[in-house]
Amino acid sequence: MQVRFYLALWAAKLSQPLLKLTGHNATDFPGQLALKICPDFLRHVAKPEKIIAVTGTNGKTTTNNILADVLADKGYRFLSNRLGSNIISGIATCLLGGVTAGNRPRYRLGVLEIDERSSLRIYPHVKPDWVVCTNLARDSCYRNAHPYYIFDIIDRALPDSSVMILNADDIISCRLKEGNPRIYYGMGPQPEDRDAPFNLVNDARVCPRCQAPLVYDRVRYNHIGRAHCPACGLASPEADLLLERIDRASGLLRVRQGDTEVGFPLLNDSVFHIYDQLAAITALRAFGLAADEIADSLSRTAITASRYTRETVCGVRMTSVMTKGWIAPACSAVFDYVRRQPGEKEVILLLEDPEENRRSSENITYLYDTDFEFLNRPEIRRIVVTGVRAGDFLLRLLLAGVPREKLYHAAETEEIPSLLALQPETEICLLYDLHQTEPSLQLRRQIREAIRKETTI
Repeated sequence: MQVRFYLALWAAKLSQPLLKLTGHNATDFPGQLALKICPDFLRHVAKPEKIIAVTGTNGKTTTNNILADVLADKGYRFLSNRLGSNIISGIATCLLGGVTAGNRPRYRLGVLEIDERSSLRIYPHVKPDWVVCTNLARDSCYRNAHPYYIFDIIDRALPDSSVMILNADDIISCRLKEGNPRIYYGMGPQPEDRDAPFNLVNDARVCPRCQAPLVYDRVRYNHIGRAHCPACGLASPEADLLLERIDRASGLLRVRQGDTEVGFPLLNDSVFHIYDQLAAITALRAFGLAADEIADSLSRTAITASRYTRETVCGVRMTSVMTKGWIAPACSAVFDYVRRQPGEKEVILLLEDPEENRRSSENITYLYDTDFEFLNRPEIRRIVVTGVRAGDFLLRLLLAGVPREKLYHAAETEEIPSLLALQPETEICLLYDLHQTEPSLQLRRQIREAIRKETTI
């Protein structure tokens, strides 16, 4: 087996410069090659002494990136897959880059984003010291089925020694590895809270322990909030690191841990990104960084531009938000964020996954789990859709009550700027799928050009 492992190691390492020479940017091919030659490559490859793993349905990439940004700002050298794949071949590629040709580790610390479905293949060999789970919610019906199915996979795969860093406001994921040491983060009461679930989807309607109906004390989106079971007494745990107040005026998160309150820079005012930031702060505190050190580094950190940007062009505001088009709770959270923003808006939906379209059946059930009703607001002046399933999107918007005169169809993305009013008093909101990053960048350039042309006429 040692011979096979080293053949895999050397062949995979050799493939990396060859890929660069041929102009390829495959993020996980070397790992695929290593695993093909040596199926238990992860077992033998040397790992960093300490590992922080980030998993969950939504927000793991943003959380992982915040962690990496702060650690890098503090001068730590570490291994990370922030630019690559989070499945087993991506983890193999990442670890490959962290060892010498003689299989000696180059880094003492690893920060790894790990796909939930890959847990059973990764954690038996990569044993994290800290595990951050952002949340567990309904995912694409092609991949993850019900969140309790994913819960079981992660729960069985993780080692008993990992310190769990969990969202106290997620009644599902907060129960992972109940025998392990754990640290909880969460939010105190906020003005925007609801007193009952309001999304079409609620993944935790019944108690995960006794299946009696849950009672919600407050809700932020989907099942994220505070809940308890009157039948058996199960309740959301208390947070060790608690966000008490979002101070948008000063751009700070007022966070309490024990008797100490610290103001951390607010990276983004959307509730889902605030949870990601809290997860990263909690993990960094568990790792050993002081609160003021983290706050200092966060002042030089931003949400990755490929996930969220806000800009003003000749007086016209444009906000771009990435979401996962096939995941109903993720889309609904972004729709909710858009409708809460003040002022008039024009919304562009670029939510199709081109790769999924090519290889999948015509399954559009996720459209009917997504709260398109959130876009039926008088301040949303028009909605533009495009792509091969534009007709399905238009039908769903009509069923959500959006007036027909507000709906526009662009056969090609190049047509979209001409369908917009491009007025300074109206914000343009571009909502795009994870796999539409490049088209969204191109569309933003086209919109900027159209705005500049409009203002010079």
